[in-house]
Amino acid sequence: MSYPPNIHQDDNKSHMIEVIKHYPLATVISIENNLPLITHLPLIYESGKLIGHIDKNNPQAALLKNNAPVTIIFSGPDCYISPSLFGTAELPTWNYIKVHLQGVASEIKNENQVKHTMVEMTSFLEAPEEAYVLDYNNPSMDKFVNYVMGFEIDILQWEGKFKLSQNKTAEAQDIAKLQLISKNRTSIKPFLDQII
Repeated sequence: MSYPPNIHQDDNKSHMIEVIKHYPLATVISIENNLPLITHLPLIYESGKLIGHIDKNNPQAALLKNNAPVTIIFSGPDCYISPSLFGTAELPTWNYIKVHLQGVASEIKNENQVKHTMVEMTSFLEAPEEAYVLDYNNPSMDKFVNYVMGFEIDILQWEGKFKLSQNKTAEAQDIAKLQLISKNRTSIKPFLDQII
């Protein structure tokens, strides 16, 4: 049984790929001794696979080798939806966009390929301005590549969870959409005040 209900599921891969491209910071979950190991890493989608890099000292690195099973979650925008928005006595809810993936991870062992994926990821994350360019031939790259393990994930299962008030009228859906946009523009401000 899938949850949330089918009305909130989206099995369109192109929609899920757009979430991955716009929100590339993934939650990567592996299991060891019945306990989850969780790391948050940017991953890029390329030719049907996810590509990433992890610090070799991270205990999860050892679990991202040799066709290891892995769960990945990409989180898009989300927000609380108050019944007051619709002028009704319904219960409150939460709207969100998530992509859940199951796959198998394997190490990228070729150092030149790892460097190439580091350059590609930087280019992707810097787009469209590309104010910073990571040069493949930068002598520091030889040092950097010693600290990270490159890996790729073959995706075996896709699940799009797009809970966006689809059970409401078209007018209510538009109101909920505007709330989602508004809340995600303003939700970061309190955190910025705390850390600056």
